Amino acid sequence: MADKRDYYEVLGVNKNASDDELKKAYRKAAKSCHPDLHPDDKEAEARFKEVNEAYEVLSDPQKRARYDQFGFEDPTMGGGGGYSSGFSGFSGFGDLDDLFDMFGGFGGGSRSRRQNAPTRGSDLQYNLRLTFEEAAFGCKKEFKFQRNAVCDNCHGTGAKPGTSPTNCTVCGGTGQQRVTMNSPFGQVQSMRTCQACGGKGKVIKERCSKCGGSGFSRITRTVNITVPAGVDDGQNFKTIPGEGEPGRNGGPAGDLYITCSVAPHKIFKRDRFDIHCEVPISFTQAAIGGEIDVPTLEGSTKYNIPAGTQEGTRFRIRNQGIQQFRGTSRGDLYFTVHVEVPKHLNEKQKNLLREFEDSLNGREYERRKSFGDQLADYMKSNADKFREVFGKDKK
Repeated sequence: MADKRDYYEVLGVNKNASDDELKKAYRKAAKSCHPDLHPDDKEAEARFKEVNEAYEVLSDPQKRARYDQFGFEDPTMGGGGGYSSGFSGFSGFGDLDDLFDMFGGFGGGSRSRRQNAPTRGSDLQYNLRLTFEEAAFGCKKEFKFQRNAVCDNCHGTGAKPGTSPTNCTVCGGTGQQRVTMNSPFGQVQSMRTCQACGGKGKVIKERCSKCGGSGFSRITRTVNITVPAGVDDGQNFKTIPGEGEPGRNGGPAGDLYITCSVAPHKIFKRDRFDIHCEVPISFTQAAIGGEIDVPTLEGSTKYNIPAGTQEGTRFRIRNQGIQQFRGTSRGDLYFTVHVEVPKHLNEKQKNLLREFEDSLNGREYERRKSFGDQLADYMKSNADKFREVFGKDKK
């Protein structure tokens, strides 16, 4: 029996699996390869036989005990021929109705979920475009969107005014048909969607001229909303109940979800409720400090930077960020300074800078002084290597 797979492996369970675990595993495996769901698929058919054979043995305590002891060479099966591979029914199901529910009616929906049952309408989503400032401070917006609504000409019946849909004569108004199918395992009955009425249970002889028999028409809706301060890009901040697609067969309408799309700002970048920007300063401002103008969401503000401010230094101004969503406190404003070095100097300006540089005598350049000391130490400690490389004695 080398061509047979282990029954526990077939069902995807371990050898200590409980009866309930076996049943769940069998249902899942049988559904994945049932011939009615995979017509003309020989591999699925063989797999289905294998699954049923495995469950038939493992679901029987006596057969399972013998299988655990002897494997496929059970001497009680007659000549060591193994277990029967014949299909003996849909093991693990209470009845055919249980089977129909598991497989969804074999393509037509289970008895408990017919297409003519009340169904909730689909939800809709609208992407509201906002400027950076509108999102930061909040605003009032008006927008229009389209959705379906119950046709006002036929009131949702889909039939011409003055007429009504009638019960389908094929399914008797149930929307379902019981059919008998031939399979390699014998005849199997299943429930399928009625082909005559499409599962609705009703047929329309004269269709509504406005909606074409669908019972719905397209309408444009106008919505006025208040956008709260602090909303962020991609945030779903508002739900309007009942403004989604209409329900069917008396089911409730869906909802409208409003998501915002915030445009980027030319100056600021947002990090939650803080904002960041970059501020250019002159070489003189960086050296001697002083008052500079810093942009904010509400204009500009004065800020005193200290003397000796270095390139890339970041400063914070409290409570100049974005108001917290549905809150009262605000984030902070962070700005990073970038020192601009003049590119086009005349000779007089160059001489003044040289004079200034000479007057410092390197005293104010801490990094350069530190680097010079380190370089001198390095050269001294590696003097022998340098003499060897350059071939000169510089004692």
